[in-house]
Amino acid sequence: MTDEAALNALREAARLSPENLPLRRHLADQLLASGNLSQAETEYQAALGLSPGDHGIAIGLAEALVRQGKNEAALTALDPLLAMPEHPVRAGVLAAQAMLPVNRMAAAHWYRYSVARDPSQADPELAHRLGIGQPSAPPPSSTSPSPIPSGPAGLPAQPPSPAPAAPTQQPSPAPAQQPSLIPTAHSPSVVPAPHAQPQAAGGPYGSADVEPTAEVEHSPVTFADVAGMDTVKEALRMKLLLPTQQPELFAAYGKRAGGGVLLYGPPGAGKTHLARAAAGELGAAFVNVGLADILDMWTGSSERNLRATFAMARRNRPCVLFFDEVDALAARRSDMRQAHSRQIVNQFLAELDGVDEHANEGVLVLAATNAPWYIDAAFRRPGRFDQMVFVPPPDTVARAAMLSLMCRDKPQAKMDFDKVARATEGFVGADLKGLVDRAVEAKLHESIRAGRPIPLATGDLMTAAKTMRPTAVREWLGTARNYVLHANESGAWDELLPWLRDLR
Repeated sequence: MTDEAALNALREAARLSPENLPLRRHLADQLLASGNLSQAETEYQAALGLSPGDHGIAIGLAEALVRQGKNEAALTALDPLLAMPEHPVRAGVLAAQAMLPVNRMAAAHWYRYSVARDPSQADPELAHRLGIGQPSAPPPSSTSPSPIPSGPAGLPAQPPSPAPAAPTQQPSPAPAQQPSLIPTAHSPSVVPAPHAQPQAAGGPYGSADVEPTAEVEHSPVTFADVAGMDTVKEALRMKLLLPTQQPELFAAYGKRAGGGVLLYGPPGAGKTHLARAAAGELGAAFVNVGLADILDMWTGSSERNLRATFAMARRNRPCVLFFDEVDALAARRSDMRQAHSRQIVNQFLAELDGVDEHANEGVLVLAATNAPWYIDAAFRRPGRFDQMVFVPPPDTVARAAMLSLMCRDKPQAKMDFDKVARATEGFVGADLKGLVDRAVEAKLHESIRAGRPIPLATGDLMTAAKTMRPTAVREWLGTARNYVLHANESGAWDELLPWLRDLR
């Protein structure tokens, strides 16, 4: 029987028995070996549907994709395998092939690390294209693991040579550190930290905790420094302030201080300022968590950074733990193409739940976002960010109060803040601050010419207001309208309806 006849027989058998996993995998392997790459890809996909966790099938699929030049799809197929502490060696070599066109340095490190573990997987042609020699196999045992120094851009250095041995021992090398899947065009959701993460003993998969880079602050701002937003402030009082002040009353109803609140609204509406005020009102510690404090290029390090940050907040309770732009850490998992991005979301959810029901008592987790519709629905489950609070653009009364607060430490004549507030419809806090700054700059020029401080007047603010336009409120409401009108089956966005009535 010719090769083509044998393949046709296998195709017919697979057609008659589509659920036969060994048969489908054998057909895919034969198609790959014969160079029928597109058909092999189809059969591997079908086999992977029958057995999603089969490493051999995933590697076969990746090989078919790499040989067709579908490198991005190959890296997506390999991603779950590369996230393993001891990934299959063949997966590492294929990853190097797929990465070569876009990130030669990362490809070289994957190749070195993988082939050092199993020299039989060496590919001289690939090594030549990478411009590297063949690494030798590491000794089979290791008794004293130590961190590996980083190479350029935080990448792991070439696997170290064995450490000197004691006279009575076998040589004991430092194990090669597994390289991370370096962010490239195929993985936009992962942001590398600006420097290499210091590794605990045992490399990036060691069990030692890391020190969080976010810092504990004590905010001087209180709710008295926040104009308007009475509904939002009351929600925060009920979550953290009142349970701390009246613990017996809240305990009678089984309520404790802490929990999660998701603040959302247009850019510049004062969500971060409000979070600082909540901490200052209670006299609680405040931890402002940025993306660089969590995201790391090493697989598994982002999850450890997240765990360490929550642990720090629990040690400093009562504490307000604030995540700005939280949609970058809590995006919908269905939209993610990388397994390690989904693992960050899973870790975040686990930290919100805590190891027991008292784990996060006294920790108020505040999060802010301009795009709440992109956040995974699991975060809105009771016990997590179960309270979504809309931080609206300030109304006329709130704008007047904000202007008064912003001008209180400046030389001023008698001011009509209500008049300025009526002339700044649609302005948010950031816009109003820009307006005051512009008026102050003009007044400074006038004072320098006069040689004495000249008080700020209502006319100065009105002149500045005529030169400015609201930055983002209408655009944000236009985006929100699509979700409120067409994706609001759960009623989550009902609070936005009144704000859309006047939108033209």
